[in-house]
Amino acid sequence: MTQEEINQAIYNKYILPTKKKKEVFIGIEIEMPIINLDKEAVDERVVFSLSEAFCSQFSFDVISCDAYGNANSMQNSVTGDDLSFDCAYSNLELSLGKGENLHEIKSRFDKYYAFINDFLADYNYTLTGMGINPYYRINHNEPIQNERYRMLYHHLHSYTKYPEVAIPFHSYPKFGTFTSATQVQIDIFHDDLIPVINTFNKLEPFKSILFANSYFPDEPDLTCARNMLWERSMQGYNPHNIGMFEYELKDIDDLVEYIKTTSIYCIMRNGKYVNFTPIPIDDYLKLNTVHGEYFDGKKYVDTDIVPSIKDLEYLRTFKFEDLTYRGTIEFRSSCTQPIYDSMCVAAFHIGLLKRVDELSDLLGNDRSLYSHGYSAAELQRILSRKKLPDFIDRKMLSSMLIQILELAESGLKQRGMNEEKFLTDLYKRAETLSNPAIDMINGLKNGKAIEYYIKKYSENGESDG
Repeated sequence: MTQEEINQAIYNKYILPTKKKKEVFIGIEIEMPIINLDKEAVDERVVFSLSEAFCSQFSFDVISCDAYGNANSMQNSVTGDDLSFDCAYSNLELSLGKGENLHEIKSRFDKYYAFINDFLADYNYTLTGMGINPYYRINHNEPIQNERYRMLYHHLHSYTKYPEVAIPFHSYPKFGTFTSATQVQIDIFHDDLIPVINTFNKLEPFKSILFANSYFPDEPDLTCARNMLWERSMQGYNPHNIGMFEYELKDIDDLVEYIKTTSIYCIMRNGKYVNFTPIPIDDYLKLNTVHGEYFDGKKYVDTDIVPSIKDLEYLRTFKFEDLTYRGTIEFRSSCTQPIYDSMCVAAFHIGLLKRVDELSDLLGNDRSLYSHGYSAAELQRILSRKKLPDFIDRKMLSSMLIQILELAESGLKQRGMNEEKFLTDLYKRAETLSNPAIDMINGLKNGKAIEYYIKKYSENGESDG
């Protein structure tokens, strides 16, 4: 396969859809831990009963089942809303179909959330808004038995095969079963693509202060352990597949070249996932054969496959600013927030997308973080810890965060939908340089039980619908 053919295929998948955009829609995915308040592992039979009741209540159709016939994804054909389980049945995900304003989306979320938690309460279960399931040591943390999650589980456990890789792999390959995120997809226009990626990449250190909510007792110094768990796993075997961009992109050609350096590690053949050592897509498409393995129903079997340009379908990265084949940017770095702040991540990004030029100028002139010799990626990791380093002036940082929020607020006001109300708690975080993870860490240190935060972060405000 020629270089020109590879470039064109990548362009057609990722860039071309942004040229067709005429309207801007929002899609929000909110993953939430399911908690058994009896401090026992989540019983999957409760979850299956919930799925059945939910489908009946909201006219959802089952669109995917596991190997045993249990529903793991269900969808409403009118709204496009989807209830699914991410990696494990103890991690519930509500994907809210595209909408034009956050009040409309929040109204649907509130109805689903209230029904689910009322159902779970009969079993002394609850959903909560945390980036890591606080009972991860109690749950079984086993993958949903379908092709995708069985493959992913196997892939994440393969890190022991690669002692020569420079990554300091952690020893939590089951992390996908107990980590939760809030992801926002927003339509992007072609001419805005590079400025948006560059500007929001530079924004990531500030987001670490505002949205951290992944307290992990095994790494108690981290406030956003979710990111570490992704980066130091097989998903980070190729650092270009995860986290931040290491440099500013110059243009679309530069972005296409970057995508070519990201790795593919699985494809499907005859209805089976074939898993192999991650290979940059540019190299993969030039190979005659690739050696991998697949699960035949009983065991893993070696096989050789012939790469195809169609395999580009299975290239999936986890960048903080991820360009999708839908012509959207997916913002992936934010932990699941306390439920009463369920829309704050989306509101923040939507507002700032209306002020990209001003945001770029503000970040370009920043002295609170970008004046100490650290890169954006280094600062993002530094600010994902509970203690700020001494070189940071707290007042300057707080002031900068407030200026960023004011830009977001002005962008939301321009939309004229009263969505700026969803930023209220972020101002409090900016003023105090705190976030849900730091609040929890401090509370636990002062004698509060984790159950206090499970309950607090599960509470929802009054629906705006």
